[in-house]
Amino acid sequence: MKIDIITCQPDLLTSPFSHSILKRAQEKSLLDLNIYDLRTFGLNNYGQIDDYAYGGGAGMVLRCEPLHAILTQITQNTQNYQVIYLTPDGETLTQKRSNALSLESHLILICGHYKGIDQRIRDLWVDLEISIGDYVLTGGELAAAVLVDSVLRLVPGVISDETSALTDSFQDDLLAPPVYTRPLEFEGKIVPDVLLSGHEKKIEEWRFEQSIERTKKLRPDLYQKWERGNG
Repeated sequence: MKIDIITCQPDLLTSPFSHSILKRAQEKSLLDLNIYDLRTFGLNNYGQIDDYAYGGGAGMVLRCEPLHAILTQITQNTQNYQVIYLTPDGETLTQKRSNALSLESHLILICGHYKGIDQRIRDLWVDLEISIGDYVLTGGELAAAVLVDSVLRLVPGVISDETSALTDSFQDDLLAPPVYTRPLEFEGKIVPDVLLSGHEKKIEEWRFEQSIERTKKLRPDLYQKWERGNG
């Protein structure tokens, strides 16, 4: 998978892609990552990338010209790509959306900053707008890292146990069941007997029941969604 990230704060993305799964994905050539510094496409002698908003108001807006120039360069030799803008007013990222994006071959992420980007870039270039939650960050860089992590772990070969990703929370609109490891007893709490039984069918039934109960208790909104789809 090829992922291009457009940002005016490239240093914020250094650490997330230099460790763990995302680092190994690049070493295995499963991820072709390119981080573009928007300031290198800035205007005039000052490398300007932002300006005041028409109509007044607080905050600056990322200008059209630098974004248009960098997007044109990235896409000049390819047709199969999806441009995603990370913004608080986008659709909330879900596991199903990550599943769908993991099937794409080329993602281009635009990290918002200040008061966002000029609406004309959204109209002309952006295919999908994504938010990682109902809150505001100082920029889209951390949101971009979250999105890439969520998507890339679903790409075959990125994680060693591919079935693990398929049993994560939200894959079927249910939260994952409780998990246990050694020791058998800790602070008076003991691993449930069914997990020690070796009876695969009973274990799967227990895990499914636990997923339903946890979802009903912790995320009633998800439970209602699951219930509608399985009623």
